Amino acid sequence: MINEKMYALGSTRSKIRELFEYGKQLSQKIGKENVFDYTLGNPSVPCPEEVTNVIVNEVKNPSIHGYTSAQGTIEVRKAISDYNLNRYGFKLDPDLTYMTCGAAAGLAITLRALISSPSDKVLTFAPFFPEYKVFTENAGGSLVYAKCNEVFDIDFESLEETICPEVQAIIINSPNNPSGTVYGEDTVIKLAKFLEDKQKEYGHAIYLITDEPYREILFDGAVCPFIPNYYDNTVVCYSYSKALSVPGERIGYVSVSPKAENAQKLYLAIAGAGRSLGYVCAPSLFQKVVELCVDKVSDSQVYKDNRDVLVSNLEKLGFDCVNPKGAFYVFMKSPIESAEEFSDVAKTFGILVVPSDSFGVKGYVRFATCVSPDLIKRSLPALEKLAKHFNLI
Repeated sequence: MINEKMYALGSTRSKIRELFEYGKQLSQKIGKENVFDYTLGNPSVPCPEEVTNVIVNEVKNPSIHGYTSAQGTIEVRKAISDYNLNRYGFKLDPDLTYMTCGAAAGLAITLRALISSPSDKVLTFAPFFPEYKVFTENAGGSLVYAKCNEVFDIDFESLEETICPEVQAIIINSPNNPSGTVYGEDTVIKLAKFLEDKQKEYGHAIYLITDEPYREILFDGAVCPFIPNYYDNTVVCYSYSKALSVPGERIGYVSVSPKAENAQKLYLAIAGAGRSLGYVCAPSLFQKVVELCVDKVSDSQVYKDNRDVLVSNLEKLGFDCVNPKGAFYVFMKSPIESAEEFSDVAKTFGILVVPSDSFGVKGYVRFATCVSPDLIKRSLPALEKLAKHFNLI
């Protein structure tokens, strides 16, 4: 028999991927120059030169394509530990760090390690990356979510209403996909205190899982607090996809804070989950890239410039946007109640944007601003037509 749950996942794409594939088909019909695809968070800036040099040099090494230790080489795990100590003043333990195929694999095995009963729940904040639900349910639990406020910061009243003793972990994503919100230090301190109190009330650990692929992409002086400095029961899930502009290479890590309750046991459960799913020995070439380029980042100035151009023009056209402080997305309020309907109308003008329903909120659309500046410029006449269609100008 075929697993019907897996069939359902495989036979239906996420809304983001569905629109992306639609965009490729539309380009063939009306010409790529007439399609303004803002769907996929695919970095458009080149990786740092140092990354390219390491790839070119190391690929000549006959042993580079061999297996590493299941959890990754000790050299790359030590490099990650040293980097975080130097940058954030917090020492991640190399022996509690597991190299993964990006943040997605890291989240999947962390949730697998933490969920042990069908009654277990994972909490996150809407808007959220839709795959959190897939990862949680595949691990055997269920995802619940609290609301955010009007600027998409944590709404603690909603959090109080949503959390329950069955919650084993909370996922936070800052800078956030899709809103671009960055949780400031005040928010992080308040969240840590809230969770410490709830742990005492419920009598068990609540692990804070930080999903951090956008940690290096910050604007306007925004600072992204390093969560292990504020809360002991933290698991860091990091990806180099955006920092190094190498999303297709699938490289990241999971690191359990050495201060976490049952840190060693949790780490071994994560390693066991990786083993059970076949997520062992992350790509060896890119482990070496991370080891030698751990302190490098791609130039994200173009993302800020794109944000500024897109937001200013959308607002001139009468649209209402959340001005992001990080990541490379613009979250815009739909001028009509249904974001799905607005997205469908936008398609008729060649504009592809992702409706917010799959992110857990209604009435918004997401623009990915990791596109070429030229695409934004060329899309402005189409955006003007879209605004006129809805009588905004």
